Amino acid sequence: MSSGDRGKDVMEGAESSSRSISSGGGGGEHGRQPPAPLSRYESQKRRDWNTFSQYLKNKRPPVSLSQCSGNHVLEFLQYLDQFGKTRVHTQGCVYFGQPEPPAPCPCPLKQAWGSLDALIGRLRAAYEENGGTAETNPFGRGSIRVYLREVRESQARARGISYKKNKKRRKKKKNELAITTTSASTSSARDETISSAPPVIQPSSRS
Repeated sequence: MSSGDRGKDVMEGAESSSRSISSGGGGGEHGRQPPAPLSRYESQKRRDWNTFSQYLKNKRPPVSLSQCSGNHVLEFLQYLDQFGKTRVHTQGCVYFGQPEPPAPCPCPLKQAWGSLDALIGRLRAAYEENGGTAETNPFGRGSIRVYLREVRESQARARGISYKKNKKRRKKKKNELAITTTSASTSSARDETISSAPPVIQPSSRS
């Protein structure tokens, strides 16, 4: 089976499993109260977990949850790039470093860093909800954090975005706001002191 076919099976299998779980398997007692609808976050977390579980089952040989390691998670993240929608310019591209290119280019589409970061957060929670422990959680490995940081930095360079500059700019604005607030408070206190001071009595002049 090609990687494209296997990827299609993963996505279809995850959707099928999600529908089956959501419907409760079609059984149950007649007249039973329907389950409360899941929040958007919980629904997405369930779909992500089903997709990852299906991915492990489709590996040759299949990988059980207890055998899952940080390397399997990294392979999964790289596998998802084929379904990405964010164009990441290569260094040889004339639009490398431009946040808004004026024309299309043949550079590859990948998963955006923000999407991968949120995905790992949901899968990390789902792993422990499905019997895993924090100590063995493969989604919390240092290698995953390093990979996400490298993806963020490479995509920032490709699109001309500097996270460090943005961070410094936010810090500068925060400092300016603090200085302005302090100056306003000092001025207000000075005004109150002046207004509350007793009036100065001028000595009367005698003719």
